[in-house]
Amino acid sequence: MAEYVAAQKTGLVQSHKGYNPRIIFFYFAITLALMVLVGGLGYRQLLRSDLYQEKEKNQSQRRILIPGPRGNLYDRDGRLLVGNRPRFAAVIYLDELRPEFRREYINVRKTYREIGDADLPNVAQMSILARHAVVTRYLNRINAALGRHEEVDAKALDKHFLSQPQIPYTLIADLHPEEYARLLEQLPVNSPLQVYTSSTRYYPYGPAAAHALGYVSSTNEIDLAKDFPGADLMTFQMKGSGGRNGLEAQFDDELQGEAGGSIYRVDPAGVRVESLEKRRPVQGKNLATSLDIDLQLAAEKQMKLYEMAGAAVAMDVNTGEVLVMASLPSYDLNDFSPHLSTTVAHDINERGAWLNRATQGLYPPGSTFKIITSIAALRAGVVEPDEPIINCNGVFYRYSHRFVCYNGRGHHGDVLMPTAIAQSCDIYFYEAGWRTTPEVLAAEARRFGLGSPTGIELPHESTSSLVPDPAWKMERRGLRWMPGDTANYAIGQGDLLVTPLQMAAFAASVARGQTRTTPYVLHDPERPTQRTESIGLSAKGYAAVLEGMEEVTVSGTAKTAFTTIPIQRIPGLRVAGKTGTAQKRTAEGTINFAWFICFAPIERPQVAIAVMIEGDTPGEETGGGSFSAPVAHDILKAWAEKHPDLLPPPPPATPPAKVALR
Repeated sequence: MAEYVAAQKTGLVQSHKGYNPRIIFFYFAITLALMVLVGGLGYRQLLRSDLYQEKEKNQSQRRILIPGPRGNLYDRDGRLLVGNRPRFAAVIYLDELRPEFRREYINVRKTYREIGDADLPNVAQMSILARHAVVTRYLNRINAALGRHEEVDAKALDKHFLSQPQIPYTLIADLHPEEYARLLEQLPVNSPLQVYTSSTRYYPYGPAAAHALGYVSSTNEIDLAKDFPGADLMTFQMKGSGGRNGLEAQFDDELQGEAGGSIYRVDPAGVRVESLEKRRPVQGKNLATSLDIDLQLAAEKQMKLYEMAGAAVAMDVNTGEVLVMASLPSYDLNDFSPHLSTTVAHDINERGAWLNRATQGLYPPGSTFKIITSIAALRAGVVEPDEPIINCNGVFYRYSHRFVCYNGRGHHGDVLMPTAIAQSCDIYFYEAGWRTTPEVLAAEARRFGLGSPTGIELPHESTSSLVPDPAWKMERRGLRWMPGDTANYAIGQGDLLVTPLQMAAFAASVARGQTRTTPYVLHDPERPTQRTESIGLSAKGYAAVLEGMEEVTVSGTAKTAFTTIPIQRIPGLRVAGKTGTAQKRTAEGTINFAWFICFAPIERPQVAIAVMIEGDTPGEETGGGSFSAPVAHDILKAWAEKHPDLLPPPPPATPPAKVALR
């Protein structure tokens, strides 16, 4: 103790106070920092736990969507026109191969180092090589089992792996059913190789009604139910299909199925751990079309005999429902499923088969327009049904021009309206047109809906049909309307342009004694009879038009197709028709368009038809009676065989004369 006191006095030992006021600040600073940390931890653990749970969920869960099958399309009698067939594919789940990818990557890197390659690939390139090698080994197993020689597309594989690792990668897209069965037997249940079953469009009748039915192509847009969970999750989806033409496009929203799918929990590497939720896809709505496949096939069979382009439309006179919509050349809709090849697309393009000639083809109507000229002249009061307005000697001169009767080369004499219609006398209709005036002819054509779209429920209907008049010619060409223009107009030539669909609707309107018919392509058993403006003819005038149209098929320009050959006659069916042949001048020569419009039965009209066949050889005669009338005949024959109850009853038999007994 004495030594310690002595040391203190000499300054060899320092003394410390138990409390230093200079460090008090650090006590407070450390305490405050700890309180902030504890508060922040409590805030995140207790008050914001939902946010971090959501972030954890987004990192550990994935959603996979599978599109629903499209709805079916049926004809009016319930026969399948468009359906779905199973499509079998060999696929591989890449997320399950990550351990193998890593091992193969090590082998690739080791190999390059052992061979001393100075141009060593980078990490990304070696990863691509590793994935390609692993997937190729699996594909070779499938090739060995099926006797195929398929190869892996390295670029497609890399793109899929980087963008959609949770979606199975397709190795073989379209397996035959027997190949599907063989793989099912040989693949282990837990193999990353699996057989995936999806659906693709199937068309039982191939090219029949192809333009009306339409086709589909792949799309990333799929329909989801409003209550489908996981909108905030990373989502992968299989490709769906969308309508691209015809009914498939027009009613795409109804036909689209409702997507199903799964939500998975994944590990940090993205490998699926467990399934959390599944929902099955739901098929889209089935639709009944107005088409009658029996009549459709009858029309196309006859049209194919000509090996020419053309169109045919048949519709229910009363409801406007389209029974037939044929356009040739056509294409097999099954070639679009599951996808359209470049070769097939090029062939369709070369043949001009994309165009739906029934709704998009624009043609001068030829002599079928003479029915409008007749109606316009009668309504204007410039002709009477029993008045021979001019004598036809085959040719005559007026307005310093020579006008020829091209049908039968004339000599119809003092012809009346019914005979003029039946024999298609041009000179009669030249005179009727001059008397009526072009303005009145144009107004009458527009009253029947020519010059404007019909409003059919199909995409891409032409909006360019044309009903010209003198004002149009002056505005468009700066030229006056001449008497020759009126003569051409009256027989359906000149600048007039119509579609076969418009002419079928016109025929249906005349059959009802009205002016407008709206066509429909969906079948509604409760659809009412259409009621539009009256045709505006007296009973005598209307009867004269019908008489002339019936004589067309009995003794006139279409008699060969309907009555000349006994086997061609359709028992009990009276048909009102009109042939037409229009011309178009080309650099190679004049091309003909053969027309025929009709409706039947005359007593109680049920079916209206328009047929147009394009001539394919300049200078060749392509008349409506020879080419188009036979198509309409076959449609009517098929209709009459299906609907004998709608045919008029046969006339009562005449009792045999009594023989006097001696």
